[in-house]
Amino acid sequence: MFQVYPSRYKAKDSRHLLEGSDGHRSVYPFKWLSAYANGKRMPEKSWSMKIRLHKSKSEQPKPTVSYSEVMSDDKSLLKWLDYIVSCVMKPPSGFWDFTADLTFKDTAYTTELLGAHTDNTYFTDPARLQLFHLLSHTDGDGGASLLVDGFRAAEFLRDENNNHCEYLASIPQPFHASGNEDTCIQPVTQAPVFSIHPEFQQLYQIRWNNYDRAPKKDWNLVQQTQWHAAARHFNDIIQRPEMQYWTQLEPGTALIFDNWRMLHGRSAFTGKRRMCGGYINNDDFVSKYRLLKFGRKGVMSRVGTFYEHLGHPSYYY
Repeated sequence: MFQVYPSRYKAKDSRHLLEGSDGHRSVYPFKWLSAYANGKRMPEKSWSMKIRLHKSKSEQPKPTVSYSEVMSDDKSLLKWLDYIVSCVMKPPSGFWDFTADLTFKDTAYTTELLGAHTDNTYFTDPARLQLFHLLSHTDGDGGASLLVDGFRAAEFLRDENNNHCEYLASIPQPFHASGNEDTCIQPVTQAPVFSIHPEFQQLYQIRWNNYDRAPKKDWNLVQQTQWHAAARHFNDIIQRPEMQYWTQLEPGTALIFDNWRMLHGRSAFTGKRRMCGGYINNDDFVSKYRLLKFGRKGVMSRVGTFYEHLGHPSYYY
């Protein structure tokens, strides 16, 4: 318990003196106390899901920055990250390099068409940023890259049938990666297609991959019927031509996007196609973005607080 005493500081200091039950006294800025105030009773609401604003539509050109700009200074890096937060951009930690190789027993290593999906659904913490770079493509053609704004698709789903939106947000699904004899990756727990932020009731992550979904037995017939109807609806939306953005990658130009938001795929191809790319986890990405956008002091003064406001660090997650 704390007792509040009049501050010995002038009013303009906006501070309060608090005394604990053990007699210890501390002085706190009023803004800090206000930010961390608790005990408020939140009104009960019917189920709803807000969608983070999307600044670009699928058919609009994607922003481009040069590697030298990004590596030159923090202002250019912040500009780059702002583009990523907005949606997707052209142009990296930990790269992979691959060609079509059926020994991997993974659809990504084939020459076949890949429908829109997110990667790492089978990870407990899926990668946040994903980068693709086409190194070469010889003796063939095809292999165009597909991008779909999953948040925009979720917005369509919510507006067309809010119940379907709720089913994808409330019924968890199992995922796995076990195509090879030495691998069987599964997340710590099942996860829904739509992950909703508990403070803002806002969609922040999509896990959608028809290639990695595992059989599910811990649900009843009603839940199965509800979820599959919702899944078919969402799958129909992401296949609509107006939702899809197609681009042909070229050597020297890298494509990076938010894997928690953007679904990606590719058309079938022929010939020898060599790709490289990389993943960056959520926490490192968001940490860098917040510090560049608000400065260390601005972030540290509001650690642990949650406000749905563009001027607050917690809004960017």
